[in-house]
Amino acid sequence: MRSKGVDELLAEARRDLDRLTPAEAQSAMARGDLLVDIRSESQRAADGVIPSAVFIPRNVLEWRLDPGCEHRDRELARGDRLLILLCNEGFQSSLAAATIRSFGVEATDVIGGFQAWREAGLPVSPSVDLQ
Repeated sequence: MRSKGVDELLAEARRDLDRLTPAEAQSAMARGDLLVDIRSESQRAADGVIPSAVFIPRNVLEWRLDPGCEHRDRELARGDRLLILLCNEGFQSSLAAATIRSFGVEATDVIGGFQAWREAGLPVSPSVDLQ
Protein backbone atom coordinates (compact mmCIF):
# COMPACT_ATOMS: atom_id res chain seq x y z
CA MET A 1 0.00 0.00 0.00
CA ARG A 2 1.38 3.38 -1.02
CA SER A 3 1.24 5.97 1.71
CA LYS A 4 -0.13 9.46 1.14
CA GLY A 5 0.99 12.70 2.69
CA VAL A 6 -1.36 15.25 4.19
CA ASP A 7 -1.06 17.54 1.15
CA GLU A 8 -2.27 14.74 -1.13
CA LEU A 9 -5.14 13.90 1.21
CA LEU A 10 -6.14 17.55 1.33
CA ALA A 11 -6.03 17.88 -2.46
CA GLU A 12 -8.19 14.75 -2.83
CA ALA A 13 -10.69 16.04 -0.28
CA ARG A 14 -10.98 19.41 -2.00
CA ARG A 15 -11.30 17.96 -5.49
CA ASP A 16 -15.04 17.28 -5.03
CA LEU A 17 -15.87 20.26 -2.80
CA ASP A 18 -17.40 23.50 -4.03
CA ARG A 19 -15.65 25.50 -1.35
CA LEU A 20 -17.14 28.84 -0.35
CA THR A 21 -15.58 32.18 0.42
CA PRO A 22 -16.71 33.69 3.71
CA ALA A 23 -19.10 36.04 1.86
CA GLU A 24 -20.55 33.13 -0.13
CA ALA A 25 -21.00 31.17 3.11
CA GLN A 26 -22.84 34.09 4.69
CA SER A 27 -25.14 34.30 1.65
CA ALA A 28 -25.76 30.55 1.80
CA MET A 29 -26.72 30.88 5.46
CA ALA A 30 -29.24 33.57 4.53
CA ARG A 31 -30.79 31.05 2.11
CA GLY A 32 -31.15 28.46 4.87
CA ASP A 33 -27.92 26.50 4.65
CA LEU A 34 -26.17 25.79 7.94
CA LEU A 35 -22.73 26.85 9.13
CA VAL A 36 -21.14 24.25 11.41
CA ASP A 37 -18.23 25.49 13.53
CA ILE A 38 -15.83 22.62 14.27
CA ARG A 39 -13.14 24.70 16.00
CA SER A 40 -12.02 23.75 19.48
CA GLU A 41 -13.68 25.33 22.48
CA SER A 42 -10.41 27.10 23.31
CA GLN A 43 -10.30 28.67 19.81
CA ARG A 44 -13.92 29.75 20.12
CA ALA A 45 -13.25 31.21 23.58
CA ALA A 46 -10.20 33.13 22.35
CA ASP A 47 -11.49 34.35 18.98
CA GLY A 48 -15.28 34.52 19.32
CA VAL A 49 -18.11 32.80 17.53
CA ILE A 50 -20.19 33.38 14.42
CA PRO A 51 -23.80 34.20 15.27
CA SER A 52 -26.20 31.43 14.21
CA ALA A 53 -23.42 28.91 13.56
CA VAL A 54 -23.93 25.50 15.13
CA PHE A 55 -21.04 24.09 17.17
CA ILE A 56 -20.09 20.44 16.80
CA PRO A 57 -16.72 19.45 18.23
CA ARG A 58 -14.45 17.98 15.56
CA ASN A 59 -13.88 14.81 17.57
CA VAL A 60 -17.59 13.83 17.36
CA LEU A 61 -18.49 15.34 13.99
CA GLU A 62 -18.84 12.09 12.04
CA TRP A 63 -21.04 10.52 14.72
CA ARG A 64 -23.36 13.55 14.75
CA LEU A 65 -23.66 13.83 10.96
CA ASP A 66 -23.85 10.19 9.83
CA PRO A 67 -27.57 9.71 9.05
CA GLY A 68 -27.29 6.02 9.94
CA CYS A 69 -25.60 6.47 13.31
CA GLU A 70 -27.61 6.11 16.49
CA HIS A 71 -25.66 9.10 17.92
CA ARG A 72 -26.54 11.42 15.03
CA ASP A 73 -28.05 14.84 15.50
CA ARG A 74 -31.41 14.22 13.83
CA GLU A 75 -31.83 17.88 12.88
CA LEU A 76 -28.38 18.23 11.29
CA ALA A 77 -28.00 14.82 9.63
CA ARG A 78 -31.16 15.23 7.55
CA GLY A 79 -29.37 15.67 4.24
CA ASP A 80 -31.80 18.23 2.80
CA ARG A 81 -29.59 21.31 3.15
CA LEU A 82 -25.97 22.21 2.68
CA LEU A 83 -23.75 21.96 5.73
CA ILE A 84 -20.88 24.45 5.56
CA LEU A 85 -18.04 23.40 7.84
CA LEU A 86 -15.73 25.98 9.36
CA CYS A 87 -12.48 25.39 11.20
CA ASN A 88 -9.82 27.94 12.10
CA GLU A 89 -7.98 28.18 8.76
CA GLY A 90 -9.81 25.89 6.31
CA PHE A 91 -7.77 22.69 6.50
CA GLN A 92 -9.58 20.43 9.01
CA SER A 93 -12.90 21.51 7.56
CA SER A 94 -11.95 20.36 4.04
CA LEU A 95 -11.01 16.90 5.27
CA ALA A 96 -14.14 16.72 7.42
CA ALA A 97 -16.45 17.89 4.61
CA ALA A 98 -15.13 15.16 2.31
CA THR A 99 -15.90 12.57 4.97
CA ILE A 100 -19.38 13.94 5.63
CA ARG A 101 -20.13 13.87 1.87
CA SER A 102 -19.33 10.14 1.89
CA PHE A 103 -22.38 9.73 4.19
CA GLY A 104 -24.59 11.22 1.47
CA VAL A 105 -24.89 14.55 3.31
CA GLU A 106 -24.23 17.64 1.20
CA ALA A 107 -21.26 19.43 2.76
CA THR A 108 -18.51 21.88 1.93
CA ASP A 109 -16.28 24.27 3.83
CA VAL A 110 -15.16 27.88 4.08
CA ILE A 111 -11.95 28.86 2.31
CA GLY A 112 -9.61 30.24 4.96
CA GLY A 113 -11.91 29.25 7.82
CA PHE A 114 -12.72 31.50 10.75
CA GLN A 115 -9.63 33.63 10.21
CA ALA A 116 -10.79 34.56 6.68
CA TRP A 117 -14.35 35.15 7.97
CA ARG A 118 -13.08 37.62 10.56
CA GLU A 119 -10.67 39.29 8.09
CA ALA A 120 -13.62 39.80 5.72
CA GLY A 121 -15.32 41.83 8.45
CA LEU A 122 -18.25 39.42 8.77
CA PRO A 123 -20.15 39.14 12.09
CA VAL A 124 -18.29 37.68 15.06
CA SER A 125 -19.56 37.72 18.63
CA PRO A 126 -17.60 37.28 21.83
CA SER A 127 -17.93 33.73 23.10
CA VAL A 128 -19.74 34.52 26.33
CA ASP A 129 -21.69 31.26 26.35
CA LEU A 130 -20.10 28.48 24.30
CA GLN A 131 -23.06 26.10 24.51
